Amino acid sequence: MLIVMHRNATELQVNEAIDAIEKLGYKGHTNPGVHRTVINVTGKVETADAQRLEGLPGVMEVILVTKPYKLADIESNPKGTSIAVGDIEIGVDRPIIIAGPCAVESREQIIGAAEAVKGMGANILRGGAFKPRTSPYSFQGLGVEGLRILEEARHQTGLPIISEALDTESFPAVETVVDIIQIGARNMQNYALLKRAGRSRKPVMLKRGMWATLTELLAAAEYIMSEGNHKVILCERGIRTHSNHTRYTLDLSSIPVLRTMTHLPLIVDPSHAAGNRDLVIPLALGGLAVGADGIMVEVHPNPQEALVDGAQSLTLDMFKELMGTIETGDILQRQFNIRQGETDDGVPVESKALHSVNT
Repeated sequence: MLIVMHRNATELQVNEAIDAIEKLGYKGHTNPGVHRTVINVTGKVETADAQRLEGLPGVMEVILVTKPYKLADIESNPKGTSIAVGDIEIGVDRPIIIAGPCAVESREQIIGAAEAVKGMGANILRGGAFKPRTSPYSFQGLGVEGLRILEEARHQTGLPIISEALDTESFPAVETVVDIIQIGARNMQNYALLKRAGRSRKPVMLKRGMWATLTELLAAAEYIMSEGNHKVILCERGIRTHSNHTRYTLDLSSIPVLRTMTHLPLIVDPSHAAGNRDLVIPLALGGLAVGADGIMVEVHPNPQEALVDGAQSLTLDMFKELMGTIETGDILQRQFNIRQGETDDGVPVESKALHSVNT
């Protein structure tokens, strides 16, 4: 339920409305706007209670919301939300670039990657200290030691860092170090973890699960926000479909559709969807073209030696190409080159596509 206050409603009237909401057993979350304040009410609201709240001084309108998400709903903040991470604002006009290796493998690897991507214009460093892997025999990350290395990389470069919390046990260690906490696709509906993230003061990036609908994604975000943390960033990273020419299908249509559903910032991760570095740049540019607030790409100094996801990690030269295209706004020219049958390095598109399928 949304309670829309009158334009001239006083702070006392807003506080009285919050008190009345809590006395009825609900939670009230204020969202001050430029012209008026909106109070988001969470909980299963009875019609009689809604009518009672509508009669409070300063209340202009009570809107019953039937969606499974209320705080994440576009109606609660039609102008959109931006989230501050240090000096960076996610959700404003300029796209944010998050880059770095999939996993923290060594100090030299992360420091080298951090210095390189910063020099090319990246805003935030990514790197996994705790890694959820399909096989229990695969590299699982360096854990707390990996977090220490990320912390050192931030100290040396000034880049904020994002890393994943796998469970409630590892959450405090990640929360202490990082600037943005990532909840991965496999944990999108890990409700205990979502609630724990909701009690944090750090921004949270929530990745869409590989089988999740957009409504389910927003309902998962609601778990975080209902606990008090409204600094949620949503990430499209590809979903399962019948297609097998990529690792997952990057659902670029989700970005403009989500714009009509939620006020939260939106990021696209083309690396995990593609599964092949040759496809990452066009998908990243596509994400920005459809209106994402930023992209998150995997970049590794030596992808052939990567312990995790080397095949989808951009080389430093490829990341430089991507950043150059973004900086010059030359997305359309690059797409024209592709239509003519060549990529920027002169290799025929058909050859790269064939290599992608064969590998």
